[in-house]
Amino acid sequence: MIDLHTHTLFSDGELLPSELVRRAEVKGYTAIALTDHVDSSNIDFVIPRLVGVCKNLNSHWKIRSIPGCEITHAPIEEIKGLVKRARKLGAKIVVVHGETVSEPVIPGTNFCAIDAGCDILAHPGLIAKEDIKFAKFRGVCLEITTRPSHLKTNKRLVKLALRIGAKLVLNTDGHRGEDLVSDKTASTMLKKLGLSALQARKVFDNSRILAKKACS
Repeated sequence: MIDLHTHTLFSDGELLPSELVRRAEVKGYTAIALTDHVDSSNIDFVIPRLVGVCKNLNSHWKIRSIPGCEITHAPIEEIKGLVKRARKLGAKIVVVHGETVSEPVIPGTNFCAIDAGCDILAHPGLIAKEDIKFAKFRGVCLEITTRPSHLKTNKRLVKLALRIGAKLVLNTDGHRGEDLVSDKTASTMLKKLGLSALQARKVFDNSRILAKKACS
């Protein structure tokens, strides 16, 4: 399992980065991105610390820890600048919190995140078909989420993304150890969403490609 969207106590997660990574390793993960919530108020604080802890953990453990962030509820006019700033600070995976149906995310966030060239648009909710086409053009991965509060729109997203040819990844948006999932659980979820074995393998391949690029 490769999970490119998780949270530690540097935002609203429950665990220290080291404990989250250790629990992921025990779960069978080969790589995990620590992508705590950021906006203009804390981006300079969070990312350097995640960069430091990931470097340290990677010197001791086989599982690859990847420093990242999730730009969350930011003014849409700031998203492009925040993506650039995150990368400059050392974030290897930049996620943007999409227009989930369970939170009052600013309309237009999905488009601006894709336009900014983030790596992953998280739980994008009832994303417009044109935005899915734009994500395909920009090479931005759209997230299938296992998080209960956001997964109501997974089936629609998968159906449209497969039809259009946009890239999909599966992440947990984990905030605690219990949120992490095994390969078997992830595969079962994709099967229930209607993906064939070949299509599911492609979803996992997309995560592997992002992780490999981040670790290079």
